[in-house]
Amino acid sequence: MFNWFQRLLPRTGDFFGMFEAHAATIVAASEALTKLVDDKTPPEDCITEIHRQEHKADDVIREVLTTVRRTFLTPFDRGAITSLIGAMDDAIDEMQATGRAVDVYSMRAFEPEMREMVAMIAEAATLTAEAMPLLRDIGRNGPRIHEITERIVRLEGDADDAHAKGLKRAFQESKEAMRFIVAREIYKHLERITDAFEDVANEIDGIVIDHA
Repeated sequence: MFNWFQRLLPRTGDFFGMFEAHAATIVAASEALTKLVDDKTPPEDCITEIHRQEHKADDVIREVLTTVRRTFLTPFDRGAITSLIGAMDDAIDEMQATGRAVDVYSMRAFEPEMREMVAMIAEAATLTAEAMPLLRDIGRNGPRIHEITERIVRLEGDADDAHAKGLKRAFQESKEAMRFIVAREIYKHLERITDAFEDVANEIDGIVIDHA
């Protein structure tokens, strides 16, 4: 009788494991994006890898949303869980959009500021992956989590500066309007990636504030 009743008790989903799995796809996609702008790997291979990681991320977010609906006990507020995973997914979605834009415009030469922004994106992705397991024990890991989110926010500010500098360079040096339009499109997606990481940092900070 007790075993039957125990099976009916609500169980918690492995949300931490899912956060970590999604973060791993973000890191892998950022590494492929880095190779893409470094121009040392065939661009088709890099873009394919970004798409592959985005599809894996989609599988994770579907699992998160399904588990949230079916689980009575969650480690954080349901809204915080869905907002965090949503911000993470926005980051990899914009990486995919960047890859698609590079493919559509057959872009093969990347400005220094683009490479600079991609390096910031890769760092933000690595920091996000570091933060996820720390959420398992916010009380003990709070100071390091704060350092991570603070750094991600600073990276977003630095990326804004690189974006503005790169756009100015593209406008001044582009002899054809189309070249500037293409550069602006790429910069737009790169900026959206860093914006998404800032959202991730803000969502993490909110969780820490509520559960520290």
